[in-house]
Amino acid sequence: VIPQLEELAKEGGVEGRRKIANYTRYGAVVLGLIQAFGITMLARNYNVLATGSTFDMVLIVVTLVAGTTLLMWMGEKISEQGIGNGISLIIFVGIVASMPFELVQAIQGVIQGVISPLSLIVFLLLAVLVVAGVVMIQQGQRRIPVQYAKRVVGRRMYGGQSTHIPLSVNQAGVIPVIFASSVLAFPLTLAQFIPALEGLSRVVGYGTVVYNILYALLTMFFTYFYTAVTFDPREVADNMKKWGGFVPGLRPGRPTAQYLDRILTRITLVGAVFLAVMAVLPYIMAGITRMPPGMLYFGGTSVLIAVGVALDTVKQIEAHLLMRHYEGFLK
Repeated sequence: VIPQLEELAKEGGVEGRRKIANYTRYGAVVLGLIQAFGITMLARNYNVLATGSTFDMVLIVVTLVAGTTLLMWMGEKISEQGIGNGISLIIFVGIVASMPFELVQAIQGVIQGVISPLSLIVFLLLAVLVVAGVVMIQQGQRRIPVQYAKRVVGRRMYGGQSTHIPLSVNQAGVIPVIFASSVLAFPLTLAQFIPALEGLSRVVGYGTVVYNILYALLTMFFTYFYTAVTFDPREVADNMKKWGGFVPGLRPGRPTAQYLDRILTRITLVGAVFLAVMAVLPYIMAGITRMPPGMLYFGGTSVLIAVGVALDTVKQIEAHLLMRHYEGFLK
């Protein structure tokens, strides 16, 4: 999105990556400060704070920002010393840790007669189907075959091998859902502070039909937007041409870029629809199972994060084991 940062990431090397990491840290602290201030003001307006004095508010903001910084530092240390992305693993643990408590709460609801046994069984079956669908979509990809021309350098011959470009169905991951929810949350947050916008919260409030429609449409829009930002067909085609690669049946350069863009647009539609369904999944499941509010919340974003992190961690563990196997073989 920002050309200067893109150039720094491509041409800056180790120093460039270090600078981007520092910018990310500073940005996280600034965003944490803004969000902490918003949460504190919201708590004061709802009379959650005992006194609401300036000192108390500053203390809460500083505490929240310090906690954000601590989690960021812990995430970086896990990434450096452990396996997988540290921040993602912390979020994953938070999601998984709440599941046993919610399940016990649901079973108690069945015992007390608040939830019917049929609703709980249907809910659990739907949850299993959703997780299976997420795994299938997350793993799904269209492989574009690539052939490299043979080159003779001195007395040696290079190239001639075949490979592929994996185009994932869900190239954007969970980011579009987060962007869409943030865009919708902004006017609703303003409505809590500005009395003239109270009518907006009733029309576009959480769980309303208008909110769900906008949520799904924004998710689809951000899926295409984020995919276009992270994957540039022209850049991929130019790099292939530079190294003597080509897609069988297509000329290198512009025709290859157009082909990649056409294929990516088609499979992104599947990913966009999938993410839109996952965005409104809690309301869909609540409508099907008639589960009482507050019982067994099944968030689509949480499932996407949990399944995605689990799959990535398993892949990295397999890569480490394979590397260790080859190291032993070479020794």
